[in-house]
Order: sequence, then C-alpha cells, then structure tokens
Amino acid sequence: MAVKNILDKIENLVVTSKRVPLSNKCLIDDNDLVHLVDDLRKELPMELQKAEGIMHDRQQIIDDAHQDADRIIDKAKQYAEKLTDEDEVVVQAKEKARLIMEQTAAQQKELIERTDAEASQRRQDAINYANQLHDGALTYANQVFDTMLSSLQNAMSVIQQAKNQVNTPVNENQIARGENEK
Repeated sequence: MAVKNILDKIENLVVTSKRVPLSNKCLIDDNDLVHLVDDLRKELPMELQKAEGIMHDRQQIIDDAHQDADRIIDKAKQYAEKLTDEDEVVVQAKEKARLIMEQTAAQQKELIERTDAEASQRRQDAINYANQLHDGALTYANQVFDTMLSSLQNAMSVIQQAKNQVNTPVNENQIARGENEK
C-alpha cells in the first residue's frame, strides 16, 4: 500500500467518523488509526529502497560511461597507430591523437560529473520526499490524537458536571422554587 493511499485512508477515517454532539469533535476507532499508522511505518522503508534503486542505476550509468570512454580511447589509439605508419603525416597524426585523447578524457570527466550530480540530486530528492511523507504522517497522526484527547477531556468534563449535579443535596428553597415554576 503506497504512503499516499495510507494518508488518504487516515483522512477518510477522520472525515467519515461520528461527530460528538454540540462540539467540533469526532470519534475515531483507535484500532483503525493505529493499524494505518503501522502500515505507514512499513511503507516508508520501501520508499527509501526506491531511492537506493536510483543510486544503483547511477553506478550502471557511470560504468557505461567508462566503457564508452574506453572504446573511444581504443579508437583513438588505433587511429594514432595508423597515422604513424605514414611518414609525411606522423606529426599531424600525433597531434590529432593527442587532441582526441584530451577530448575523450574531458568528455569522460564531464559525463561522470554530470551523472554523479544527477544521481546525487535524485537520491536527495527521494530522501527529502520520504522525510516529508514521514513528517506529514506524524503531524497528521498527532493532530488526530490531540483532537481525540480534547474530545475525551470535554466529555469527561460534562460527565463530571452531571455527577456533581446528581450528588448535590436538594434544599427546601430549591424544592419550593421547583413547585413555583410548575
């Protein structure tokens, strides 16, 4: 179950919950909420595994770049050897081979740097996303728990007032007033 789906279920649990009369509070089955929070805890590591997959792909791209660079270097060496066989163009061939080698090395370095930067950015984005999801889920769960605690405290206050009224002795003045009101 994806993290977003779990958060949607938590939100739906709150939205569809029964309301406490005369208050802005709702009653939520704590077992359902705890189950969803547990599911969320299970999903977050999977999101982090996705980030690790991205890092693994980064290494494959770097390896491919190294292989391409090696092929280019081999071609440059072959080209240089061919030119050295020809007497008139030996100097030009050596110069061209040197330039090709420099360009190849520069291209290889640029490709590796670009790949490293992109992989690092993807990893950081994945970590940031996972952290945002985790922080959002914790904040949401805490808000739900705070709401539940507030509702329970209000209910306890009402119950305590009712108990106090029931236990208050009735005096003669109150009885007389009660008869006058009828």
